[in-house]
Amino acid sequence: MLEEILEELRAANSKAHDALRRELSRLRTGRANPSMLDGVRVDYYGTPTPIASMATVSVPEPRMLQIKVWERGQAKYVDKAIRESDLNINPQVDGDIIRIPLPPLTEERRREIAKSAKKHGEETRIAIRKNRKDAKDMIDAAISDGDTSEDEGDAAWKKAEEIVAAAVKTADDIVASKEKEIMTV
Repeated sequence: MLEEILEELRAANSKAHDALRRELSRLRTGRANPSMLDGVRVDYYGTPTPIASMATVSVPEPRMLQIKVWERGQAKYVDKAIRESDLNINPQVDGDIIRIPLPPLTEERRREIAKSAKKHGEETRIAIRKNRKDAKDMIDAAISDGDTSEDEGDAAWKKAEEIVAAAVKTADDIVASKEKEIMTV
């Protein structure tokens, strides 16, 4: 039973790390990356739709994204969705192809993006601490229900603390790596 609780803690922390990686992949670095557009939703016949579901996104040059819309009439809606997003980029429409030149990031903008990465890292640490609290509650419940002894519960709690410490370090490493990537000119 205690091993199941610890396994659930590991799985929850792994999900938190995956979510952090997804969020950080959307942050802009110096190079073009199709995942920058993952959070943009286009009004496609009344349904918010990801760009990747209605177009092909490619990177023809290091500082250029190119979107080839599958339905010619949808290019203006993709253009509008990108302009209204918080990406601060200016797409150029040419028929059914949309080109997005990415200007070099200023030092100030790089610092803002790095700060955002740290914020995502802190949210992940909060999620990990919540997972720790849930595991602690389940261990305490197992002890009070008589499913396990006090000593076994204490050993499981120490193991849970080790798992949480490793998860927090992993989250910090992920953020530090992304921060280095952002600040590299």
